[in-house]
Amino acid sequence: MTSSEIAHDFSPHLRVYKDGRVERLEGTATVPPSYDRDTGVLSKDVAISASTPSLSARVYIPTATTINHRSGANRRKLPLLVYFHGGAFCLESPFSPMYHNYLNSLASEADAVAVSVHYRRAPEHPLPAAYDDSWIALEWVSSHSGGDGPDKWLSAYADLRKVYVAGDSAGGNIAHHMGLRFGCALKSKTSDWVEGIDLRGIILVQPFFMGNEPLGAERTDHATRSLLVGLWHLACPSATDGCDDPRINPEKDPRLSSMGCARVLIFIAEKDVQREREWLYRDLLAKSGWEGKVEVMEAKGEGHQFHLFNPTSDNAASLMRRFVSFLKENEI
Repeated sequence: MTSSEIAHDFSPHLRVYKDGRVERLEGTATVPPSYDRDTGVLSKDVAISASTPSLSARVYIPTATTINHRSGANRRKLPLLVYFHGGAFCLESPFSPMYHNYLNSLASEADAVAVSVHYRRAPEHPLPAAYDDSWIALEWVSSHSGGDGPDKWLSAYADLRKVYVAGDSAGGNIAHHMGLRFGCALKSKTSDWVEGIDLRGIILVQPFFMGNEPLGAERTDHATRSLLVGLWHLACPSATDGCDDPRINPEKDPRLSSMGCARVLIFIAEKDVQREREWLYRDLLAKSGWEGKVEVMEAKGEGHQFHLFNPTSDNAASLMRRFVSFLKENEI
């Protein structure tokens, strides 16, 4: 018999009951992998870790430059995008229609192989589970560097000298941490497999960052800030410093100068309550001692994740063009 008493109510997003049951009120719809005729992209689902059965990914390939291309030495390998979905660490998956459609478009427009990671979600699996799963996913990607990895598509079509990591919202937070962890591993030589990847850049789309001291619209939009703070505590109950935990507040992280790539692109939405937080991140990264280049594109008049909710809008199209351009700037 299940309890109907609610412990945490984050309607219309999710509820957590006192017996531990989690009721997700959005982001639960899924679609199977497929061949998408509109984009010419083929997808499939793959397992990543035998020790963590729930850790998997949806892999995308643009067929025009992979399986339909003439065989032999003339076929070039494509850049690889590793993507982490949003949802406050608690919601959504790579298999939702919204993310599946967006990754089809990204893989097609960028002419790239894409790996959309299905990490374990809170609150059933609180942080650092999502970070640990994402790191294992990168290690799995690296296992294809010799052209003989466990997945035939990555072995045949992905160029691991041109790897990009990206994510939106909580996925942007994860992408940020993968960049830091990658850079630290390169310097300390604690993970030999990182040598198998050339991490060219990181793309953060309205990343989920917070702080104990409100900034900008966080001071006036009390409802949204309260929701975000509550979701953070739900996702990471071990955060003893609240929203000043380095996992959610980059200002408190001494590792910023260790970012493991040469370029970072941040997409900001003007009406996102976290807008000032994301501009601060740009400034912190630029002043940290990191020797790379940080770029920003802000969409006027738009809110959080607008590019997913309205992907055919002019601003969403502009975001896609800049995203694709970033992936193609280091083609050589």
